[in-house]
Amino acid sequence: MADGILFEERGVPAAVVITEAFLRTADAMAQTRGMPGYPYAVIPHPLSSLSPEEVRARAEQVLPEVVRLLGIQAP
Repeated sequence: MADGILFEERGVPAAVVITEAFLRTADAMAQTRGMPGYPYAVIPHPLSSLSPEEVRARAEQVLPEVVRLLGIQAP
């Protein structure tokens, strides 16, 4: 969350992805950094026990939200 906000403050588009276990932490950090309501994508928790194929599947699922957060328009 902090990295995403820092990038955005410097004019670099960012898309923060968190797992659902960190919702409160993400919201608190955004509030602390002066960006309440900062948008982010949420994926199921955990990640560390997933196989590479499962991680890829999660990445594919969240990709449309990441693209939206980055403000990229579909061609």
